[in-house]
Amino acid sequence: MKFRPLHDRVLVKRVEEEEKTAGGIIIPDSAKEKPQEGEVIAVGKGAIGDDNKVVPLEVKAGDRVLFGKWSGTEVKVDGQDLLIMKESDILGVVE
Repeated sequence: MKFRPLHDRVLVKRVEEEEKTAGGIIIPDSAKEKPQEGEVIAVGKGAIGDDNKVVPLEVKAGDRVLFGKWSGTEVKVDGQDLLIMKESDILGVVE
């Protein structure tokens, strides 16, 4: 299935977090926090400005981004757990 977000929304896949600490202690799933970093999978065409013109998004597919802890809506697309969020929920791009 192909999925294209609308307007200023972005489809993000969370990055997998390490299962061990630096000291070698294995972290159980129940103690892990969900990562706040992900990879942009797809983006919408852009937000509609006050002058009714489309303002393109700054992020693009493939960008690695940081977002807020409670940002986005969790969805399943092709069996993958993904997030849909507005571009304004993204805090920055990791370069």
